[in-house]
Order: sequence, then C-alpha cells, then structure tokens
Amino acid sequence: MTSDPQSAAPSARPATTPADLSAVRFPDGFVWGTATASYQIEGAVAEDGRGPSIWDTFAHTPGKITGGDTGDIADDHYHRYPEDISLMADLGVSHYRFSLAWPRIQPEGRGQLNGAGVDFYSRLVDSLLERGIQPWVTLYHWDLPQPLEDAGGWPERDTAERFAEYAAVVQQRLGDRVKDWTTLNEPWCSAFLGYASGIHAPGRTDGPAALRAAHHLMLGHGLATRALREQGARDVGITVNLYPVDPATDSAADRDAARRIDGLMNRVFLDPLLRGAYPEDLLKDLSSVTDTDHVRDGDLAIINTPLDFLGVNYYTRHVVRAGTATGRPSNWVGSEDVEFVKRGIPETAMGWEIDPDGLYETLTRVWREYGPLPLYVTENGAAFDDRVEADGRVRDEARRAYLESHFAAAHRALSEGVDLRGYFVWSLMDNFEWAHGYGKRFGLVHVDFETQRRTMKDSGHWLAEITRANGL
Repeated sequence: MTSDPQSAAPSARPATTPADLSAVRFPDGFVWGTATASYQIEGAVAEDGRGPSIWDTFAHTPGKITGGDTGDIADDHYHRYPEDISLMADLGVSHYRFSLAWPRIQPEGRGQLNGAGVDFYSRLVDSLLERGIQPWVTLYHWDLPQPLEDAGGWPERDTAERFAEYAAVVQQRLGDRVKDWTTLNEPWCSAFLGYASGIHAPGRTDGPAALRAAHHLMLGHGLATRALREQGARDVGITVNLYPVDPATDSAADRDAARRIDGLMNRVFLDPLLRGAYPEDLLKDLSSVTDTDHVRDGDLAIINTPLDFLGVNYYTRHVVRAGTATGRPSNWVGSEDVEFVKRGIPETAMGWEIDPDGLYETLTRVWREYGPLPLYVTENGAAFDDRVEADGRVRDEARRAYLESHFAAAHRALSEGVDLRGYFVWSLMDNFEWAHGYGKRFGLVHVDFETQRRTMKDSGHWLAEITRANGL
C-alpha cells in the first residue's frame, strides 16, 4: 500500500513475529471476536417471508458458482443458531460480528418490514447476550434485495437512500440491545467484483457503473450513519478491505502501476471517508472512463460524516507491474493493463500469499496518514484444505500458525501507538464461500455440509486459549 505515488519498491521488511511470543499481550478490554455473513451461513432463503437477494439470483445462474453450489441451505444457521452460539462461547469470544440479510427484513428493499425476519434477529441478539457475547451488527454484507437491483442497483442513487431507510428501521427494532453497528462490509467487493468484473453478484461487467456503485455505497454509508445516530445509535463505523500495494520493481512504470491500484483499492474509499474528497490522481486516471456527474454537491460531506471506528479487513498484499490489457472484464477500472505478480512465498488455499507484515503496514498506514481513529481488525483468517480425521480431530496447524503471525503483527502496530481495539477472526465456521461455493474452508469450526455436523478445529481450541489469556 503506497501512499506516496512515487515511493520506491519495498525493501526487506523486519519479521513481524517476535522471538518471545509470551510478550504478546493485549490491553485489558481488547475485543476478541469471530465473524460471519448472512448469505454464507443462514440458509432458509425462502422461509418466513424472506425475499430473494442478488446472491440468490446469481448463485442459481448456471456457471457462476463452482460446483453449482448455492446458499439455499449453507450452514442452516437460521435453525441451528443456538448450537452456533454455544460454539462461540467455547471459543471464549466477547463479540460476534454478523450481518443482517436485508431481504429477510425488507423483502422489497423498501417499505413494510417482514416481522418474522426481524424476530429472527431479535432472538439471535437475545441469545448472544444471554451467553455474554456482544452482538456486532453489519447492515450490509452484499445481499442486496433483488427488487432494488432490478431498479438499477448500487449504480443508482436511490439505492443509497433506501439503505438509509433500512438502517433506521433496523436500529428502531434492535438498537435497544445492539451497541456496535457497521454500515457496509467491503464496498470494494460490492462495487468492483459485482459491477466491473462480474465475478460476484449481480454479475455485471460495466466499469462506469462500478464507479457509480462505489460512490453510492459510500453515500449510503454516510446517510445510514446519520440515520442510525438520529435514532440514538452511538458506535457506528464501516469495514473496508485494505491491501498494501507494492511495485514489482523500482521502474517508473511499475511504481505508477502500484499508485493506480492503490488508488482503486484503498484510497478510493479511505480518502472520501476520512478526508472528504476523492484523490486527485485517481480522478485524473478515471477521467477517460467516466465523468463524475453522479457526485452531487454535499455528497462528500455526507460520506465524511465522522466515524466512531474503522473496521479493517486484511488478507494479503498486492505486488504489481505494468503490463498489457487482456480485453477481459477486470476489477481494475481504467487500469486493466496492470499485472499482479506472485513472489513464490507460501499461500492459502485461496491462492493468497501469507504476508502478516502487510497487516502491520496497513494498520500503521491508516493511523499515520488518516489521523487517530479507533481501529478494529474486523476480518482476518485463512482457507486451507481441512478434513476431519479418523479420531475426530481437524489438525489445521497451518491456520494456527497463520493466525499467530497475524496476531503478532497486530500487536506490533498496537505497541507502536495504533489505537487497535479488537480482532475478529474470519470465520466462525466453514460456509458458502461466494463464487467458490463450498470448496474453500475458512472456519474455526469444520462443517460437514451433508450432515451439518460441527467439529471444532484445533485452531479453534487454540484460539480459546488466546482469548482467555488475552495474548499468545
């Protein structure tokens, strides 16, 4: 992640993991949590008045999901949530970050609430609190009601306004028990995977529409934040996925490629959220792609509504070089010629390089460049090819090592003054991994999708020791 467009290629970085892990202790009150998303775990997609989302439509479109999988059943969390809350208690987490399915609450994306859907989340919140686990609610984790997509989706301004109305009615119903609110999860994925490359729902391949979607997602966040606070909410933030972006070499072309991808990946959201403006170099890069007529007077002030915290999702680092456009739909609108380079270091089952130093760099960059702001790692974790062995154990040593190194990286940032207040491990359990279907397992808990049997992995048992000791 290069803030200075002219910064040089990265030099060797210090090891994040200290020699003495016993020195890694977190402050009293540090939040330990785990996280999920509604479409990935709930199932029950046609029960109790829930309407279709863009992910229901996308998953049922032939060829979109590996293996033809859908989220129709997923982890059946809608019916099995008491068992899943017991697993959280076994993990010793103090918080559970989960998302609400907008079409379960407002099937049309507007107007009348679905009482049965609201009641499900009310029961879930009550059950969490009974076990001493604080609910951390994300209003939107990508499952847009299909009727809103039919009306144009996030490229249309109206969707942002509907989102604010949804936020207000949810807070009215759950705000007496929910303290922490996240408006959006990873708007980059919603905008660019959904509307530019089309590899996520709704599957559109329209670069200018993706840029409009990115702006309206941010506008929806700002409007929703204000609506939540008008209803009495006190702790409101947003979660963005951030990645360091480094040039493959010190050439001018590679450095410029890194600048452009950093703009499209990171600064396109951080700057309007925390500075109230889009980066000038990014606007110049995109001027040949689209105009900015969709950005109206006052929008950036709304987007820049002060945050109570920023959630950071981190998984890997991007290393890029100047290349040649392939002509295929791309996430990188206006920078389709940039190539992503592998460095030959260990990877997860997703093909993502394991780079804990990138988490340290991400947290310290946000703190250094965007000013003091409470931060949470709202997602971090890894997919590996886990299996239940004959003795009933899931020996996922690779995940334990991954988490240990990333906890140490987060602690290093904290020890250097970053106001890091919590860490949510992705994910509570194996689930529907979007376009990858059920083939990628991120969970601390193994799920047999045929029987729905849950098995705590070795990494989960290890995390329970970490949460109770508040350190490694």
